[in-house]
Amino acid sequence: MLTTFENAVAAIEKGTLLHISGTEALLRDLPRGNWIGGSTEYFLDESGGKTTGELLDVRELPFSDYKFAAYDVDALPGITKDAYANGFSIIILPFDSAVHKAYAQDATGYEDIFLTPVVGWISGLNLDKSGQTPVAVNGQSGEITADKAIVLHIGVPEDKTVLLNIINIFSVDESSPEITFSTDGFSVDTCFVDGKETVLADYIAQHSIDTKLPLVGSYGGAGVNVSIKAIADGTVSLYAPVFSGITYKFAEPIEDYEAAFNSSIAQIDNKSSAFACNCILNYLYGALEGKDAGGFYGPITFGEIAWQLLNQTLVYLQII
Repeated sequence: MLTTFENAVAAIEKGTLLHISGTEALLRDLPRGNWIGGSTEYFLDESGGKTTGELLDVRELPFSDYKFAAYDVDALPGITKDAYANGFSIIILPFDSAVHKAYAQDATGYEDIFLTPVVGWISGLNLDKSGQTPVAVNGQSGEITADKAIVLHIGVPEDKTVLLNIINIFSVDESSPEITFSTDGFSVDTCFVDGKETVLADYIAQHSIDTKLPLVGSYGGAGVNVSIKAIADGTVSLYAPVFSGITYKFAEPIEDYEAAFNSSIAQIDNKSSAFACNCILNYLYGALEGKDAGGFYGPITFGEIAWQLLNQTLVYLQII
């Protein structure tokens, strides 16, 4: 829940295992303890969506078997090897860092990645303020980093099962042409539209595509969003990479973001979660400030992780 800096300090001093999100400045002032943290000023709380630089979101993790780790780009593939046989790993990667980009492009190739529940988020900043740096924090060691992944590996009892799920309110627009790419990456100049080489920025302009809509790729039958960050000088910048060999289509327009989320959440029987996060684009485009998220509370992120990097998605993890 969102709470004051003083209350966050008190929770840390109790020795409880915690996940904490808040501004870089507040995180830097917190004492060492059993916590993992990342920077953001956007949250979904029990009182509704909120933007604040004065409060911290503090979530208790009721587990006793755990270990902290930090990974640079070269060490990232070792995340799954360090995970517990029965458990999950929370990963926080600073936005626009080398580890963010490396994980986004390479994680699907990590050994046993889809057999290991890896959940987490891309830490960020307030879009309307300057002078901030996205960071991830290992509260146990005191390490505050803008260029490493901080990971909390958690073991759960053998009689428990970890379930990692997403809510993606987008589906493909069946009238959209098939779009493919010759290279992987976070920025695109040309693509192939139904097999014809095309400047993607020109295609978007000529067809009046709403850039709030993501591209949706078919990954083994599952739809994975790739959101548009900006278009400038004929280049389309993305919040997640596209991959050659994957077929994409633009998403079907959504008239009412809030209604779409409420409808998806209403279909879930058990809304308790050990961890949850939601995308900054859902928060902004869906005008979620002041609105409830149906039980899935936590940081608003610059990318979500459920095994691989996702966009415009709500991610939640349950222990059954």
